[in-house]
Amino acid sequence: MELREREKFEERTIEVRRVSRVMEGGKRMSFRALVVVGDGHGRVGAAIGKALGVPEAVRKAAERAKRNLVTVPMLGDTVPHEVWGRMKATRVLLKPAAPGTGVIASGTVRAVLELAGIRNILTKVYGSRNPINVVQATLDALRQLRSPQEIAQMRGKPLQNLPIPRKLRRWLERDASASAASPSDLGA
Repeated sequence: MELREREKFEERTIEVRRVSRVMEGGKRMSFRALVVVGDGHGRVGAAIGKALGVPEAVRKAAERAKRNLVTVPMLGDTVPHEVWGRMKATRVLLKPAAPGTGVIASGTVRAVLELAGIRNILTKVYGSRNPINVVQATLDALRQLRSPQEIAQMRGKPLQNLPIPRKLRRWLERDASASAASPSDLGA
């Protein structure tokens, strides 16, 4: 537990809504908060918290999000390949981008990607723009990402034979030279 407490996570509140439950004596009001947390180095999570007050709802959501982190394989500061994420009526497309492009995304998707540490990416949301579903669809897409090394291993081919776009090959070569320098990264 001490290790988690020392880790620095940035959090962003995506949405706070007042919700109600109809009781025998009338409506009981509470708050629902959607919070995204990330370390900026490939780990991101999101969750919903409910409470009678906004600060408590945000705190609960942040704690829950830290327990549900997704590790994102990155190629430099972008994603290794194009991927689709789905959640109910929402579809999110994530496409790698060349250095200097920036994060081309809606506010909800941008929060998730920036907290994950992604700096260059193209995105598009199709279907419902409900913030909860957009965040979940984005996380679904990030879970589906595979590093070039994983893809090469799954296909049983050398890394050099993978069809990697020229604009991303430079990042792959930089990562390969860094991992060749330290054998501990290769699982040895």
